[in-house]
Amino acid sequence: MKDKRILFVSSEVVPYLPETELSSTSFNAAKNAHSKGVQTRIFMPRFGVINERRHQLHEVIRLSGMNLVVNDMDMPLIIKVASIPKERMQVYFIDNEEYFKRKAVFTDEDDKLFDDNDERAIFFAKGVIETVKKLNWAPDIIHVHGWLASLLPLYLREFYNEEPLFTESKIVTSIYNNSFEGNLNDKLAEKVQFDLNENKKIATIKTPNHTNILKSAIENSDAVIHGSEDISEELSLFIEEKEIPVLGFQEENFKESYLNFYADLIAVK
Repeated sequence: MKDKRILFVSSEVVPYLPETELSSTSFNAAKNAHSKGVQTRIFMPRFGVINERRHQLHEVIRLSGMNLVVNDMDMPLIIKVASIPKERMQVYFIDNEEYFKRKAVFTDEDDKLFDDNDERAIFFAKGVIETVKKLNWAPDIIHVHGWLASLLPLYLREFYNEEPLFTESKIVTSIYNNSFEGNLNDKLAEKVQFDLNENKKIATIKTPNHTNILKSAIENSDAVIHGSEDISEELSLFIEEKEIPVLGFQEENFKESYLNFYADLIAVK
């Protein structure tokens, strides 16, 4: 795996957000790959709760400045970057004042999902891809963590399917037991359809609940990893039906298992 390239895309990463199974796993997967000589890049949203001064985030002017179209609206993309102390790993932050300035992550003070989480997910997916294009950095593996990042596989497979930078990239999605109650904005599929027209894969997210958003990620991925020990039966059955490589939950031999799984995927042409 030395000198291979892995793009880690996560909605949560320590030390920038509190420690959870998702934020810790996505960080440790990247850290371990990096320690083995793998070239890594980590992308996450620049949520307003992240302390920019403490974590020394700074804007990358050469990457910022473009507008992304979300639901027929031009939304400015700001890219910030920081280095994880002692690890020499760069983390790129997708930012936009309207979507990410608020001092909260997914829910308001009444613990209700933000009504624009759907647009935030679209913006994050397109922002990651457009930034990687600007970096001209072709990843061998793209590893997706968290439901807010789960539109990325759909956009890569359908909206950016002719982008040569990602032609050889294998998409891996980790499934976690971090579901939310209810649905995202009911117009999610309509907003994605603005980009993808009458694409049949949009049907999966017609009802934009946690399970269906992850199903969309799974059906557009080359492989799946169980990031949590307990995965819903519905998602487990859906993964089985897709007949793609699956790595079960890894509690003890996490480091080598992930690297071997990546290597096996890269070897398949």
